[in-house]
Amino acid sequence: MSFWKRWKEKKAAGKQREHLSTSLESNIRWLRSNLLADDATIVYRLLRTKGPRPRDCALVYANNMAKHDFLSEHVVAPLMSSAPPKELHGQGLLDYFMQEAISSDSMDTSSSYKELAEAVVRGTGVVLVDGCGIGLMVDAQGFEKRSVSEPQSETVVRGPRQGFTEDLGVNVSLVRRKITSPNLKMKYLYVGEQTRTKTAVMYLESVAKPDLVDEVIQRIEQIEMDGILESGYIEELIKDSPRSPFPTIGHTERPDTVAGKILEGRVAVLVDGTPFALTMPYLLVEAFQANEDYYRHWVLASFHRLVRYISFFLTTSTPGLYLALVSHHPQLLPMNLAISIAAARKNVPFPAMVEVVIMGLVFEILREGGVRLPRSVGQAISIVGAIVLGDAAVGASLVSAPMIIVVGLTGVAGFVVSQFNDVAVVVRLGLVVLAGLLGFYGFLLGGMGLMLHLASIKSFGVPYLSSLTSLSVQGSQDTLLRSPWWKMQMRPRHIGAKNRQRVQSPSRSRRS
Repeated sequence: MSFWKRWKEKKAAGKQREHLSTSLESNIRWLRSNLLADDATIVYRLLRTKGPRPRDCALVYANNMAKHDFLSEHVVAPLMSSAPPKELHGQGLLDYFMQEAISSDSMDTSSSYKELAEAVVRGTGVVLVDGCGIGLMVDAQGFEKRSVSEPQSETVVRGPRQGFTEDLGVNVSLVRRKITSPNLKMKYLYVGEQTRTKTAVMYLESVAKPDLVDEVIQRIEQIEMDGILESGYIEELIKDSPRSPFPTIGHTERPDTVAGKILEGRVAVLVDGTPFALTMPYLLVEAFQANEDYYRHWVLASFHRLVRYISFFLTTSTPGLYLALVSHHPQLLPMNLAISIAAARKNVPFPAMVEVVIMGLVFEILREGGVRLPRSVGQAISIVGAIVLGDAAVGASLVSAPMIIVVGLTGVAGFVVSQFNDVAVVVRLGLVVLAGLLGFYGFLLGGMGLMLHLASIKSFGVPYLSSLTSLSVQGSQDTLLRSPWWKMQMRPRHIGAKNRQRVQSPSRSRRS
């Protein structure tokens, strides 16, 4: 007889793995021994209501993840002082607690063990009632959050000083403050089998193409991975051309930048636990655009943008051009300059190509060391290390003085275009190798290969060079130069195709 009893209990327990039982004791026992087993942070608060027929209840929450004061004041106290009618049971009893007892503006119900357990570990308080097979989830998240501050990686002279934090709710509110339109839509997704990281997909319904929105959501939903700890995980898993070093998805810490991208018809992805938001599609020209370009006079913004294009060319091409001229084509240099470089390299024991590669590696080591160390120490090491090592290397005739100038110019120019700083290192190395082997012919061959590679890349169906290769006036007004706002009447053709009108009143007469 005891065998059949144990078999029935085992069978009944098997059925309860997905949905709650009407027995409060059974539900708590299942949570303690299965989904939330061996977790010392989970608190089970048993309580009983008043009235002619008291009801047993339990509040389940994660310590240090939920607000203790909120749960005590708005959940525990109202439940213990409530007196539900005798005839209520099941769903009716839960509705009574939701409408008459618990005072919270955010509540939801579920009968799934898995959903309730996930809610508990996210900081939600779960109320279980004896005789009811449905659990009540009360939003009570109360963990520590970093306050909104200026992002360190994207400082500006003029513009908002707000930056994203690690809290998804705060980040969403920062974007909503920029775009207070009901057309701003958002969809939440949970990514990661173990972490269940909350992700928000934001777009402007009246501007963004539906195919683009569906493609972004589909790619994120297809991610199968244990954990998503930062938006970089998602970026690498959903990007186009994953083998290319050039980014096809943008990232930023600034809410105003995200708002500007959304207004153009792009889709933004915000991930809980990181201040970096993703924007897509991402084109080559965006790396040379700064949000500050749109806050200052268009002439000054255009000048600084040209400086960025020139800086990218210098940081990728200067070592290769120097190597090609010194090693293969010195006759192209003025006589005095050629003699000066030859005299400086007279006692250097290494070939020019080895000299370029070694100094480039030394500079990257100094830069990486300055980034990883604390800010106060890192800056000192980067500056002092560069001066001391450069002076000592020239004094010991290990490298030439012109090589120090080339490396310094290359490094400083790379910092101007921060989005492509790491990409520039890869491109620079490739051009150095080709120029060292074939001279100018190798340099030109590398440049042609780079252009062909960029022309073959797409970002969510949009050609990577679409803005730079546009033949229309409207399509080229925010590329190499920034036109005045009253001239940029249309959104980019390949992105905001659903509603291209951006400036409703382009009249110039009152400004003349």
